Amino acid sequence: MTLFDTHAHYDDEAFDADRDAVLAAFDGLVIDPGCTLASSQAAVDLAARHPHVYAAVGIHPENCGDFVPEHMDALRQLAREPKVVAIGEIGLDYYWPANPPRDFQQQVFRAQLELALELDLPVIVHDREAHGDSLAIVKEYPALRGVFHCYSGSVEMAKELLALGWYLGFDGPVTYKNARKTVEVAEMVPLDRILIETDSPYMSPVPMRGKRNDSRNVCYIAEKLAQIKGMTTEEMARLTMENGKRLFNLSKKGEALF
Repeated sequence: MTLFDTHAHYDDEAFDADRDAVLAAFDGLVIDPGCTLASSQAAVDLAARHPHVYAAVGIHPENCGDFVPEHMDALRQLAREPKVVAIGEIGLDYYWPANPPRDFQQQVFRAQLELALELDLPVIVHDREAHGDSLAIVKEYPALRGVFHCYSGSVEMAKELLALGWYLGFDGPVTYKNARKTVEVAEMVPLDRILIETDSPYMSPVPMRGKRNDSRNVCYIAEKLAQIKGMTTEEMARLTMENGKRLFNLSKKGEALF
């Protein structure tokens, strides 16, 4: 069974001691999304070293406080690297009071969405406590394609995104006991719009909660989604692999690993 972890932060310092070994131990595909210019470069470098790893480049809303227009030139250059498959992790985060002002986050989000359209790349959207604004902004760009990472919105919002052609990413929280809303979304999402993610090193799924997360745990997310959908884990693995390859255009990049 081969799995596609479409969101894992191996550039994170939590992996400084064993990054390459952990990646070598995962027999699947991985996308590492950047959150700053530096981490985007690190993701590109990591993808260059590991055949089964791909990169996304972007500036996370928590990290956009020092954003200046010149940063777009640097992102554009990074995005042209051969193993970059998306713009991300980008979006809105209204959870932390210390985050950059909401209107500024929105400006940076729009600038990166426009870059994705310019380069014909999908986007990986971070939406935390910002559901209304995130939905409204992506609706301004009907030609966009991408995934709402670690989807935490309502069933109603999910229906709107699905109607626009978006994918939804499911992470460790779908395995948690209090995940009623996430399970409701998983029940209704079409099989061809599901992606599985770990968000490593964060949000470890049951039964690995409390430990550092890595891509080997994406099997628990596939297993839970398979239970919800009434299919085998192997079937869910195959479907989500196909979905990930389709969204991120891996066949066009000569992907031949799986």
